[in-house]
Amino acid sequence: MNVSIVTEFIFLDFSSSRTVQMFLLGLVLTCYTTVLVGNLLIMVTVWSEPKLFQCPMYLFLANLSLLDMSLGSVAAPELAADLLNSGRTISYGGCMAQILTFHLFGGAEMLLLTVMAYDRYVAICHPLRYTAIMDRQRCLSLLILCWTGGLIHAIFQTAVTTHLPLCGPNVLDSFFCDITQVKKLACSDIYVSEILLVFSDSVIILPCFVTLLISYVTILVTLCGRFGKGSRKGLSTCGSHLTVVGLFYGPIVFVYTNPSSNSQVDKLASVFYMVVTPALNPLIYTLRNEEVKGAMGKLKNKCKLLLLPQQT
Repeated sequence: MNVSIVTEFIFLDFSSSRTVQMFLLGLVLTCYTTVLVGNLLIMVTVWSEPKLFQCPMYLFLANLSLLDMSLGSVAAPELAADLLNSGRTISYGGCMAQILTFHLFGGAEMLLLTVMAYDRYVAICHPLRYTAIMDRQRCLSLLILCWTGGLIHAIFQTAVTTHLPLCGPNVLDSFFCDITQVKKLACSDIYVSEILLVFSDSVIILPCFVTLLISYVTILVTLCGRFGKGSRKGLSTCGSHLTVVGLFYGPIVFVYTNPSSNSQVDKLASVFYMVVTPALNPLIYTLRNEEVKGAMGKLKNKCKLLLLPQQT
């Protein structure tokens, strides 16, 4: 029987200790506030500064902030409610919607990080041809490709998940609808479904990982052969990108490839890449980028000038 009779799912608590739950609630609310404020500030800064908005790197950065803000919003509000109420349920339709949006934003961000690596490769290894290769039309096409790829990946993952035979247990040892946890509830053989899900993941993950690896190895080799201010700036920019890539891929690899899985550790790792990483990305780029900090200073002065007439 390939028809699900489960109408809702129940999420397990992080801990039976109310003190631990309140601590995690404060951490999640702090991180989610940082996600919204930090990423929104970067988007407004880039869009308000023509010099940055015309630069491919900052156009991609603004879209990364949009994806981080969207990805953080997939589960953080529900997680906060779960911690506050000591347990929560979600409808079957809501669970599928959560899976769809998680893979949409996660897949698009994975592709965007790869595009950003390619952009830095062209800028550093082919500087004379950079403006010709990364023109406005090419940048917009790459952004459309990221969102389209994420959407196709999300639709495929969700379509396969909706065909899982769920006819009994409905308890998920997670704080959001994770396909890995949903698969454990299947009441018959799902070998074909697992093959399809692995294939879908491989189609997007492997090309992205290989492209990232080749791009950054080539960039580092090129920069090591140069000296001067330009090479130091390039290393600083690539360092920010590599930090973001590590924060994005690290917890995901840990959760989905760890053979000795521990539910509590997996939950904390999931919180990290769903909530903490999107909150850290704005700090990583703003603290190490003088152009972004300068544009934020200009934006602050503009806001002061707009508020000045009201104060007088």
